[in-house]
Amino acid sequence: MPLHVPPAPAPALRSVLTALGSPTAVREARTPSLRTTQQDAVPDLPLPLYVLDAITPEGLTATRLAGWRFLIRCGDRAVAAAETRLTPDGWAFSHFFEGPYIASTERALRQAESVAQPCQARLLSVPGLYMLTLWLHGDSGSDGTTGHPDPTDLLVPLAPAPPGIAAHRPHRVAELLPVLTLRVTPAPPPLLGSPA
Repeated sequence: MPLHVPPAPAPALRSVLTALGSPTAVREARTPSLRTTQQDAVPDLPLPLYVLDAITPEGLTATRLAGWRFLIRCGDRAVAAAETRLTPDGWAFSHFFEGPYIASTERALRQAESVAQPCQARLLSVPGLYMLTLWLHGDSGSDGTTGHPDPTDLLVPLAPAPPGIAAHRPHRVAELLPVLTLRVTPAPPPLLGSPA
């Protein structure tokens, strides 16, 4: 299988396992399916979660690793996800959630298994468009904690995708970034006399 899922940092996995073992964390989560399951909940498929902070008119991007996302399986299906984030003290559990991106991520990963060249699975969030993509990075040997989208990498928008962008259709970064550049609204300039 040419699709590589990098191992999550051990402290990130431990923080999710601790949260899953905490009745308080599970009970207070906004994930009814996780609270009501009768089966053991197991973290699976850790994916590094990157955030696309900026797209320039030239198409250059600024990305940063924001956390690791784990699908939470109960039996043979994913019912929720858990996210971790990097703090000054290391990796820490952030929150549980559920919704359409769970099934959409699974579907995109199944699609990605048929990609001819080896690649590494990551997630790339585009907050300015409320968009999440499966990022198939060409450096399959990376540890998942560094890198930026290369022009030949593939991005697979997850459902629900923004209007006019087809979900689950792979796009080369070089093709999709110009479209995103036109859609992401730049921050307005500061008003004269106001602090920048």
